[in-house]
Amino acid sequence: MKKKLDWILVVILASYFMILLDNSIIFTGTVKIAGDLNLSQSELSWVSSAYSLTFGGFLLLGGRAGDLFGRRRIFQIGLVIFGLGSLLVGLAANAPMIIGARAFQGIGSSILAPTTLAILMDTYRGEHQIRAISYYGAMAGIGASVSLVIGGLFASLLTWRMGFFINVPISIWMYYLSVKYLSKNEGHSGKLDWIGTITSLFGMIALVYSIVGDWMKLPFALLALVLLVIFVINEGKSNQPIMPLRLFNDRERIGAYLGRFLYMGTMLGFWFITPQIMQNQLGLTPLMAGIGFFPLTIVNFIVALRVADLTAKFGNAKLLAFGTAITFVGMTWMSFFTPSTGYWLGIALPMLIIGVGQGLTLSPFTAAGVANTNLQDAGAASGVVNVMHQIGGSIGLSILVATQSMFKSPVFGFQHAIKVGAVMLLLSTMCVILLIIPADKN
Repeated sequence: MKKKLDWILVVILASYFMILLDNSIIFTGTVKIAGDLNLSQSELSWVSSAYSLTFGGFLLLGGRAGDLFGRRRIFQIGLVIFGLGSLLVGLAANAPMIIGARAFQGIGSSILAPTTLAILMDTYRGEHQIRAISYYGAMAGIGASVSLVIGGLFASLLTWRMGFFINVPISIWMYYLSVKYLSKNEGHSGKLDWIGTITSLFGMIALVYSIVGDWMKLPFALLALVLLVIFVINEGKSNQPIMPLRLFNDRERIGAYLGRFLYMGTMLGFWFITPQIMQNQLGLTPLMAGIGFFPLTIVNFIVALRVADLTAKFGNAKLLAFGTAITFVGMTWMSFFTPSTGYWLGIALPMLIIGVGQGLTLSPFTAAGVANTNLQDAGAASGVVNVMHQIGGSIGLSILVATQSMFKSPVFGFQHAIKVGAVMLLLSTMCVILLIIPADKN
């Protein structure tokens, strides 16, 4: 039995890592991708945006589908889509091919991300569940940081295409393990809420486009508002909602959703702009910029392994409050970076603090986001967690990049962008203090 649970965790974590790896390869390989495929700046931006559109748009559907039709079946469909999408991205010869393939790949990610977390919730109980969630949450931070190094390695020494081709054998292996170890369940009785599916799908796509798109952003924002309002009204009336509104009856989950939204907004922006400042102001190569994240990655890994024990000792809410607060301290320190302070004092040491905070934060946010849910809603709750992760990251990235671009001096732009991120972390900490801690006491 122990071996089976371990293999299930391997399937969950490896599948999640594939998603994180591809995001980081795009961050570190943009110059090589643009050069190889002769992409304009607008076309290059859509290599990321097309993925974000479908990933964000299909998340709620991907989460609820596992509840209704069986986790293993939906997970395997996600693996096939993601693996095939990765192959197509690696084979892309021009802009339409890579943009289309990335959009297709995003659909696979939108299925894998919530379904893996729901499988975890189904499989583990008690202390085993706390520990499994700690590994899952840690993967969000560790995987993103390690992937920057892997992405830099591929971009500098091999080819960016390898970062996508490698997903194909991994997807095949995950499919085999899922057949062998994941329990076959038929899901819960009921039909898919088609009105909710259509309004959430196009509403989320319109919302993401209003953030990452190039033109008519305001009309798309208004369209998103209308569709999402219709979606919420429908969810209140539907017998089989794609996102049950009862998920928002719990104060702890609301705090987790809002807090994660703000936290990931800061962290994704931080992961995006910091490698650039290391390359442009400190003269590091893409590979060395990725390696420059090691202080954060190593500390994050060490701390994350202790989260289960620390949760048992101090409680999820207190650990989360401390984690978000210490991330705020590290981010504030980094906002004073100048080239004269250098890498070690200006970046590496603040990263150590951020790494501690990140290691203490993402797992407890995940646990709080799925707290007090029944098995019938596990997939939907996991979908909302991932929506907040994805949409928060997209919005935060846009805010930090927009802030950075307001200043002619790259250093001043970086400083102010990081300061904005620190404010978002402070607000995230307030969500924990005002919503999650009181709920945890009750």
